[in-house]
Amino acid sequence: MQAILGVVFHFLGSFASGSFYIPYKRVKGWAWESYWITGGMFSWLIVPLIAAYLTVPGFISIILNTPGTTLFWTYFLGALWGIGGLTFGLAMRYLGVSLGMSVALGFCSAFGALIPPIYLDLTSAEETGSFSAMLGSTGGLIVLLGVVVCLLGIAICGKAGMRKEKELSTDQKQDAIQEFDIKKGLLVAVFSGILSACMSFAITAGKDMAVVAEAAGANPLFRNNVIFVVVMLGGLTTNFIWCMILNARNKTFTDYTNKKKPLAGNYIFSALAGTTWFLQYFFYGMGESKLGNGASSWILHMAFIILVANAWGFALKEWKGVSKKTNYIIIAGIAAIILSVVIVGYGNSLNN
Repeated sequence: MQAILGVVFHFLGSFASGSFYIPYKRVKGWAWESYWITGGMFSWLIVPLIAAYLTVPGFISIILNTPGTTLFWTYFLGALWGIGGLTFGLAMRYLGVSLGMSVALGFCSAFGALIPPIYLDLTSAEETGSFSAMLGSTGGLIVLLGVVVCLLGIAICGKAGMRKEKELSTDQKQDAIQEFDIKKGLLVAVFSGILSACMSFAITAGKDMAVVAEAAGANPLFRNNVIFVVVMLGGLTTNFIWCMILNARNKTFTDYTNKKKPLAGNYIFSALAGTTWFLQYFFYGMGESKLGNGASSWILHMAFIILVANAWGFALKEWKGVSKKTNYIIIAGIAAIILSVVIVGYGNSLNN
């Protein structure tokens, strides 16, 4: 029953993640950096603080009494993940919801499974969970097979994107995705996917705070909310700095106060997008409390997001006008990524 609840919570979080960018499409007359950081203030500051306040008694005291080393690594990994989140938004901007999320999350899934064991080999004499141990176990080899299938799926999705680039006119491409750019999109999606995997590591780095929170009376379902306060501050730091640079470079600071733009609607839709975005980790924390923060939890989360994002992508007609063959190719790529997630999850289950 606990495992079923974990799967349900991960699906709810993944639905929020796969859906968060939709409200941004209703923002009018603002530059990307303006609505991204406006939503981000809700994603990385306001909503995490409210969630922690409501669910973790004395969360500020827990943070203040946490060793500096733990806080540093939780914050630092959050900052790296924030860079991944920043470029994740750019991937959506250039590739759309369907292709952007498939490529970025495919890499996120693969690197989330590979980086921890490689790190263990480089920094520790501990063999359990290391990359060399993976090579010597059935479960580990299955995980590596899953990673290969994931990379194959990404390549197939990229092929579909390139065919779309050739088949559609500029007007057709921009009808669904105003700034469609396959080269820029694939580049930032790869970069985003690699760094976005740092969220899983940040949760592990801050796990002592969750332990203290639970001991202090917090419901185990919500124990990670205290960790998210620190992680999200790291994400806010990198995103805020970059968006302010873009505001200055593009002279778009006036977006926030220009009454010729639909300010009320823009703030509301940005806030809705930001709040929806955070809900993915609110529910991820609940799912993690049931399944643990191993690769299986992370992989399951990624798989559900890819499913939801692509459902939105087709609903928004991002692939409208392409040939049947291109449609089959993108579906095959998505299916391969989802299959890889299942393979990696199965391989990890054999190791546990």
